[in-house]
Amino acid sequence: MAKYLLLKHYRGAPAAVNDVPMDQWSPGEISAHMRFMHDFMARLEKTGEFVDAQALAPEGMWVRYEGEGRPPVTDGPFAETKDLIAGWVVIDVDSEERAVELAGELSAAPGAGGKPIHEWLEVRPFLAAPPTITE
Repeated sequence: MAKYLLLKHYRGAPAAVNDVPMDQWSPGEISAHMRFMHDFMARLEKTGEFVDAQALAPEGMWVRYEGEGRPPVTDGPFAETKDLIAGWVVIDVDSEERAVELAGELSAAPGAGGKPIHEWLEVRPFLAAPPTITE
């Protein structure tokens, strides 16, 4: 088994087919989307492929260490993660092909008008071992 991260983006990925931001959806459309997500995760729990899933709140900040006795610095001139990452699903599957299959299913969650979003999801394997250092 190998773990994969299915990463959902607010922006930074190619545009979804149904590219209406969630803050413009009706309460019923949001409920349908959340029900789809819940049912998807429940199915993965039954197959033993579910590890974790989280949606992220829009609030957040960058933090950087500034040295002993100095307060950390927050925010900077970089793209905010809060503007990029909407949430994630961690799965533990037998193959990359299975990870891609599940990402494809998740991409079809309903959005505006009850139509599938067909959003792009980033599929990333977890690092199985530290990188090898060659001299």
